[in-house]
Amino acid sequence: MSQIISITALSSISPLGNDPKLIWEHYLNDQHCFTQKNIDKAPTFVAPLNGDSIAKIEVLKHSDPKYKFLDNSVLYAMEASRKAVEQAAWTTDDVFGINIGSSRGATELFEKHHQEYLETGKAQTLASPTTTLGNISSWIAHDLQSSGPEISHSITCSTALHAVLNGVAWLKSGMVDKFLVGGSEAPLTDFTIAQMRALKIYSRSDDAYPNRALDLEKTQNTMILGEGAAVCCLEIGKKENALAFIEGIGYATEVLEHNISISAEATCFQKSMKMALKDTELSDVDAIVMHAPGTIKGDLTEYRAIQKVFGESLPLLTTNKWKIGHTFGASGLLSLELAIMMMQHNTFISVPFAKAQKQIKPIKKVLVNAVGFGGNAVSVLLSL
Repeated sequence: MSQIISITALSSISPLGNDPKLIWEHYLNDQHCFTQKNIDKAPTFVAPLNGDSIAKIEVLKHSDPKYKFLDNSVLYAMEASRKAVEQAAWTTDDVFGINIGSSRGATELFEKHHQEYLETGKAQTLASPTTTLGNISSWIAHDLQSSGPEISHSITCSTALHAVLNGVAWLKSGMVDKFLVGGSEAPLTDFTIAQMRALKIYSRSDDAYPNRALDLEKTQNTMILGEGAAVCCLEIGKKENALAFIEGIGYATEVLEHNISISAEATCFQKSMKMALKDTELSDVDAIVMHAPGTIKGDLTEYRAIQKVFGESLPLLTTNKWKIGHTFGASGLLSLELAIMMMQHNTFISVPFAKAQKQIKPIKKVLVNAVGFGGNAVSVLLSL
């Protein structure tokens, strides 16, 4: 990249909590965030928000009478955005863009409205505007009283990192000098879980770690869903208050062979990683936060792609989905959060049941991967 991009703030709300100190403490232990709930007529492992985070969402919901009609996917993103903008010291005088997307959008609210329609034959007045995907950025712009461009999109599980790409493009165009980007997801609903079960990718494991992300020898799919939102503030140039810098970005899409297909060696990831690393020595990459959702094929194909790009000298490899599950459209930004925290604390967070890896040098550059259904991959190279 010809010009550096600064990440001047990052905020999240997830099963790990909503405070950076507590989130890091959670990463330092080997406990997962899964709990069993009766969803889709069966006991189901999911990773919901913790009690403190739920309380914050309730306070937010009652801060404006209009907010009680909004889906959690909007409210989660709004809560994270408030904190990020405050951290970056942006004000209503700043003109900044917003691009916060979601894979599923207002899933719970859509299911509720549809069920009511089936039962009564009538749709509620606000059924349409509150379930559109554009709701997320529109309501955040309203809440923050911002006047810049607002965008919401769905690029399945790589949505949040595609928001980063879009924000970088806007910044480099010179049209704005600040952009708020991220993703949000509230998918812990009967129909969403049923869809994942129909694909035969949802975990049926009773192991101590029911999501086996980065276990390359597993014999069954173990994806588990989590919920939450994560956003970050991007600014053009090298800022003194930067948490980290974006040194490279890459993207690629594969030709669809099947609705959820990805090639045996994840060609899309090979291309996206090479693009992000084009100005970087491979030996300078200290770690990779993988997408690794816990499915047999998803984990293994990404690992093979990394082998193809890096050869025998692999960086440290990790993922957070064994701990917080797959948060769909928010997952890329939550992975980026883990990457930044590992650099800030110079501590590698490993997967407890994966092959042991030893940190032998400081963590100064981390690559973050995300991919969605159909092979639309994104890779972002971060540095301190």
